[in-house]
Amino acid sequence: MTSPDSRRITDLGTLKAISHPLRMRLYRALFVARTATASQLADQVDEAVSLVSYHLRKLADHGLIEEAAAQSADGRERWWRPSSYGLSVHDEDMRDAPELVAASDALGRTFNDQRAALHARFLDERLTWSDEWRSASIGAEWLPRLTAAELSALGKELEAVLRTFDQRARAAEEAGDTEGRENVAIHLYGFPYRP
Repeated sequence: MTSPDSRRITDLGTLKAISHPLRMRLYRALFVARTATASQLADQVDEAVSLVSYHLRKLADHGLIEEAAAQSADGRERWWRPSSYGLSVHDEDMRDAPELVAASDALGRTFNDQRAALHARFLDERLTWSDEWRSASIGAEWLPRLTAAELSALGKELEAVLRTFDQRARAAEEAGDTEGRENVAIHLYGFPYRP
């Protein structure tokens, strides 16, 4: 059963495994689908099933995904699901190991590249969405002056709000309320900078 908690990544092997761009795309696609086969995911990422199967096994080797109960009568296909509600990497777990810092940075860049590509795709396809969806989309930048403690508290509050909305939507969907639902990406960054 998928753990309701985020998986905190602290080891080099897992960081390297999820930092691979295709594996991150597969993890994201599986998270959205909740359960899927290698062939279903291969269609989504436009890659060969054999390559997708290989990368899914690597994710499973590191406990990032796990086998799920079969969703069809065809027992030959393996079904997969995320092993946790999400992933997290914390700076304090990396500080004393330069190799972990480098792998964490690579993961952050993979996340950033894929998030930017996803947002760029939305901008390119924006006019294909209804007026309602275009009006509902969010684009904002806030530049407050905060302490490190305030930024940490803000992150925790935003995560709690997002988790509440996601869990509410998942429960409604499981109850059959799928009308008008779309996949939504929400990307938040909060970091210090100097002008």
